[in-house]
Amino acid sequence: MQDIEARIHTWHIEEREYRRQQQRRGRRFAYPRLTPARTALVVIDMVPFFVDANPYARDIVPNIQQLADRLRAVGGTVAWVLPARTERTPVGDEFHGPEAAEMFRNSGGTGPLRGRLWPGFTADPHDIFVEKSAPSAFFPGRCPLPDLLQEHDIDTVLITGTVTQVCCESSARDASTLGYRVVMVADANATGRDQDHNATLATIYRSFGDVRPTAEILDMIDAAPVP
Repeated sequence: MQDIEARIHTWHIEEREYRRQQQRRGRRFAYPRLTPARTALVVIDMVPFFVDANPYARDIVPNIQQLADRLRAVGGTVAWVLPARTERTPVGDEFHGPEAAEMFRNSGGTGPLRGRLWPGFTADPHDIFVEKSAPSAFFPGRCPLPDLLQEHDIDTVLITGTVTQVCCESSARDASTLGYRVVMVADANATGRDQDHNATLATIYRSFGDVRPTAEILDMIDAAPVP
């Protein structure tokens, strides 16, 4: 029987990367403050297909829920992003193989979006629920999230979810390209191995945004001025 006991990634950013950014911009983190009303927690692909199969994904559920509850309470936005059921394509079948292509095509489940979310979460009626038909939630034309965030006047996105180096990294990169202040939450993203997780954190920190743990994000939310 597969061990599904919860685990947490042993994550780190090398000190030389911290020093490099410190030298470039005079501070370790690009975004030391946030405005809750202009901040969105973006939760990627936390559906049974992915969470059931990965103990690391199960472990980040409490961190994501804590971030959602705290940010929502001070006027922030919570966006749950689920995989859309896409059409089969010859390229997809060639790349994945027909059986795997069909499996991934159906990974988001069916029915109302709220009902597809991992059942361990508590969502709010005012939360955003969207589907994406590409790895990235910010790729033009593949997800309505950017337009909805623009309506909410969002300038900062906190990237969480699974899989770290696929949909989460893709979303973080594209969000940065669109001009958002990107923060990848180190212990609220998950994949299958620490090596893959940390490779993505290093890439994001070096070129696309900040990397902070849940506790530091919560401190930033608490430290933000009350409107």
